[in-house]
Amino acid sequence: MQRAVKITLIALGTLSVALGVLGMFLPVMPTTPFLLLAAICYERSSDRFHRWLLTNRWFGEYIRNYRDGRGMLLRQKICTLTLLWLTIALSVVFFVPLWWVRALLVAIAAGVTIHLVRINTYRPEKAFSIEESCHTKRLEFDRE
Repeated sequence: MQRAVKITLIALGTLSVALGVLGMFLPVMPTTPFLLLAAICYERSSDRFHRWLLTNRWFGEYIRNYRDGRGMLLRQKICTLTLLWLTIALSVVFFVPLWWVRALLVAIAAGVTIHLVRINTYRPEKAFSIEESCHTKRLEFDRE
């Protein structure tokens, strides 16, 4: 890959991560598309940045689950929707004087809500350890 293309993709990926992080705190700015774009840019330009993004403790699991089609954890959906509606409500009530901007913010929040509700809800299977499995079998045996 040409050096200029690689540098451009890394810069675009880094900008996308920054915008994605901003999207976590700003109600009308999306997070997921920017983080997915960053993953694509890093995947094509830098193994190190790509690995960092996918193993990041804040959004690595989120990106992996979304890309693999598993969806979002229920707690992520609840947290996202709570923060979305809380910030929209605060903005509409205290900071936005124009009625049409208020209506636009509520419409955007409704659209984001519909999108999030339609995403698969990922429920990881509880992994039983060997000790738990043996303990369960022992309890079943004791009942007989």
